[in-house]
Amino acid sequence: MSVVANYSEETIRTLDWKEHIRKRPGMYIGKLGDGASQDDGIYILLKEVLDNSIDEYMMGFGKKIDIILNEKEITIRDFGRGIPLGKVLDVASKMNTGAKYDSEVFKKSVGLNGVGIKAVNALSTKFVIKAFREGECKEIEFSEGNLVTDRPVTKTEEKNGTEISFLPDRSLFGNYHYITEFVSQMLKNYVYLNSGLTLTFNGEKYFSKNGLLDLLSENITEDNRRYPIIHMLGTDIEIAMTHGDAYGEEYYSFVNGQHTSQGGTHLLAFREAIVKTMRDFYKKDFDFSDIRTSVVAAIAIKVQEPVFESQTKTKLGSKDIGPEGPSVRQFIMDFVSQNLDNYLHKHPETADAILRKIQDSEKERKAISGIQKLAKERAKKVSLHNKKLRDCRVHFNDTNNEKSELSTIFITEGDSASGSITKSRDVNTQAVFSLKGKPLNTYGLTKKIVYENEEFNLLQAALNIEEGIDELRYNQIVISTDADVDGMHIRLLLITFFLKFFPEVIKSHHLYILQTPLFRIRNKKKTNYCYSEEEKLAALEELGKNAEITRFKGLGEISPDEFKHFIGKDIRLEPVIINTNESIAQMLDFFMGKNTPERQDFIIENLRVEQDVVE
Repeated sequence: MSVVANYSEETIRTLDWKEHIRKRPGMYIGKLGDGASQDDGIYILLKEVLDNSIDEYMMGFGKKIDIILNEKEITIRDFGRGIPLGKVLDVASKMNTGAKYDSEVFKKSVGLNGVGIKAVNALSTKFVIKAFREGECKEIEFSEGNLVTDRPVTKTEEKNGTEISFLPDRSLFGNYHYITEFVSQMLKNYVYLNSGLTLTFNGEKYFSKNGLLDLLSENITEDNRRYPIIHMLGTDIEIAMTHGDAYGEEYYSFVNGQHTSQGGTHLLAFREAIVKTMRDFYKKDFDFSDIRTSVVAAIAIKVQEPVFESQTKTKLGSKDIGPEGPSVRQFIMDFVSQNLDNYLHKHPETADAILRKIQDSEKERKAISGIQKLAKERAKKVSLHNKKLRDCRVHFNDTNNEKSELSTIFITEGDSASGSITKSRDVNTQAVFSLKGKPLNTYGLTKKIVYENEEFNLLQAALNIEEGIDELRYNQIVISTDADVDGMHIRLLLITFFLKFFPEVIKSHHLYILQTPLFRIRNKKKTNYCYSEEEKLAALEELGKNAEITRFKGLGEISPDEFKHFIGKDIRLEPVIINTNESIAQMLDFFMGKNTPERQDFIIENLRVEQDVVE
């Protein structure tokens, strides 16, 4: 017998602003997360506060912003105009309140709807906002969006500006942690886009003189560039581009100072404009892939009242530059076709280098076209009864699906490990790809091997990354191997594969290592899973010295029932991060090339550390 729920006036509720944010945080900051991913909520909170300070700078007020991370608490101090003292409470706690509705004050800002800072307030156990203005200070403290203290205006000698401190709520974000490399990259992007602005992070200074030219200079070394970086500046647009030696395409795109990591209308137009301009200049109908293969480029535009596809503003949806301006596509097409064409005419040595790069790509593409066609057919045929891939129902490129950000694929080795994960996984968002053994070392090989090697061909097909990561099927690609010597070797071989052929997967922060517990400590009342010796000692102190200790030796030894704890809401992922100051080619040569005295010295110097970790 079915039960019919009562539907009356009493069942209709109106949530106040803070209740709604805390009940539906995904609407405001995307996913929550614990800090392992660059798009986790704790970084979005930081970005929302920083955006307001950046907008002040863009309007000509305050050339310095200080950011301090003290364990889990963030403090941001700018030296702009400072919030009008009588409006501090409203700005922090009333939805749809802010100066950005006045387009004369903030013509091309990132935050437009007055929501961001309120979301930070509601999702923090401690939120303190101070406004300094003309020798006076107004300070208000909140907790979970609730007013704690509203202090009266006091005299101050502080310079004008705003200071906000917040502590994200652990009941929502779990045992979160900030990865400083992610914060550092965010700050670098801000200064690249705002030449002359100085940011400090725990005392470290970030500054850029040459904008996007500096961004590309840091992310692709001079040795890896086919020609000097082309840098083009215009009203409301800046572009830097070159070709490297890596496979695929790599783009950094921005709108009004916001890193649009998922691109949007401006990036689509830019990629189209590169192809059209090159074809027109060389008077030859080159294949688009030959033109764009190995491109490394950055584009930043300013749009009046931009429309983003989500509150986290990672993808531009705007069709037009402004109410009276051209379309985004036409604006970028016109700028690129004129300025890039002029540059190539003035720099024939660069034009020749680009032509040689296109011809090299064309030659390699034709050389593997036959193998590629057979490999695609094989991958398509195998996918019908593919035991390697146990797919999930929701994928990263599924539009309008709030769970698409959770889509994950575990790459495992061995039947027992893949079996445990398969039985434990969430079939909606978690897929499993099984390796049959150690994969091939791809160092020094060409992309031809991706199609000739069945395992790599099927992995490429499963991820859907042959044409780049625009249609990547999983947000998180998780290498899941044992923490022994063989497992570590498999990790290294897989990371080599991605670095060599699909570096954008790593640079866009999609590749992770699954962390599994080393110990299970339990007594009759409680079970603790410990990921380190320190956690083990803490568990023994909590549960007693007589507690049962189990040492996990491999993924296959962990039962499916237990595995659910490790790949569920408490999953621990370690992101694979590339140091932008290092050359990928040099790094691969050091770790995966022939044995060298340098590598032997490195192993000897680090052996004690590794032994300490294992022991």
